[in-house]
Amino acid sequence: MLEKTFKLQEHKVTVKSEIAAGLTTFVTMAYILAVNPLILSATGMSQGGVLIATALSSFIGCICMAFMANLPFALAPGMGLNAYFAYVVVLGMGYTWQMALFAVFIEGVIFVLLTLTNVREAIFNAIPISLKHGISAGIGLFIAFIGLQNSHLVRSDEATMVAFNKFSENFSTSGISALLCLVGVLIIAVLSAHQRKGAILIGVFATWVIGMICQAAGLYVPDPEAGFYSLYPVWAGPDFAGFGTLIGQCFKLDFSSLKLGDFFAVVFAFLFVDIFDTIGTLAGVATKAGMLDENNQLPNAKGALMADAIGTMSGAVLGTSTVTTYVESSAGVEAGGRTGLTALTTGIMFLIAMFFSPIFIAIPGFATAAALIYVGFSMFSSVLKLDFHDLTEAIPAYLAILVMPLFYSIAEGISFGVIAFVLLKVLAGRRKDVSPLMYILALIFIVRYIFA
Repeated sequence: MLEKTFKLQEHKVTVKSEIAAGLTTFVTMAYILAVNPLILSATGMSQGGVLIATALSSFIGCICMAFMANLPFALAPGMGLNAYFAYVVVLGMGYTWQMALFAVFIEGVIFVLLTLTNVREAIFNAIPISLKHGISAGIGLFIAFIGLQNSHLVRSDEATMVAFNKFSENFSTSGISALLCLVGVLIIAVLSAHQRKGAILIGVFATWVIGMICQAAGLYVPDPEAGFYSLYPVWAGPDFAGFGTLIGQCFKLDFSSLKLGDFFAVVFAFLFVDIFDTIGTLAGVATKAGMLDENNQLPNAKGALMADAIGTMSGAVLGTSTVTTYVESSAGVEAGGRTGLTALTTGIMFLIAMFFSPIFIAIPGFATAAALIYVGFSMFSSVLKLDFHDLTEAIPAYLAILVMPLFYSIAEGISFGVIAFVLLKVLAGRRKDVSPLMYILALIFIVRYIFA
């Protein structure tokens, strides 16, 4: 049945390798189960209820990805979009969280329409292969930077914006976390050099175990107020009562206070970021994994984009912010995932996590950070496929690579890359290299920056 559904032999994979890849993806993105409820609870939403909504919406998105697209990409409520939901739309603009959920639902409806009319697929296919390689490399740096942050290897600094976080400062919390992350990177690298299957997953759990040993020895000291929690899992049941206060609330609204201009601006913000984050993730990860066809297009891209849209709509109904395709999917792809069975495994793990959330939440950030840093290296290798002799191809890719980690946005990296590609081609007298849709995208991005 699995062979018939996911065409494992055609993709030269096995059930065991796909499940291992799905577990790897889940482990690297399980942090969303802890972080998303924490962020959205600032709006007054039930923290325990949001955790259930996060798990269920991730499960639905992954299942749709598995059976509608047969691709190894996982979905969950997106970081950045959840912060925009809580701190800008609700706390900043004064909307209720129910209204914010309604905006997310409308965004999902628009996504469905754009997918059915092939607009999103056309955008994906219009991006030139050089820019896709640049997006892949940029995502590599982006997720590596996220890993450096999660491991506490870097800190904010007024003079240089970011700086090395010295091990000696707060050694029992951030210092030991940073060291353990480096140990994790070393474990994964050594296992990968020996071509050991499941190297990333083994590395993450090995780092976690070493962390628990350090906690037992007093080297790691939990400090919840500073964000350093115990590495030992503890049991706590799911908060179904809290979930009951969220489900379906996006349709229970008071429209009397709605300002249409502001509301559509909110919907557009959700829409723009999700469209290009998703397209960027699909393009970057698929390009690195060699999953594009002879026309540099992703088979079943329409199904993948529809899964994203359905995930967003279901997430709004269940009680969480925009669901999107996760860049951490690259960890599972790097581990060998190539079919929807990888996504299915990740989705099932999210469903299980709803009942055993303390176990998965206890996986420390420094352990998953090791995986992100290693995968970032792997994805950055796409830069080798760029033709640096053709500056009209290389410079746009370079800008995409540069912007993604520094602006902390995949969408902004794509924007800069597309604008630079069109301008350089036109000014170099090579207009034939630019598709009509790329001109439209560049114009949209330019107008957005002018009026932002």
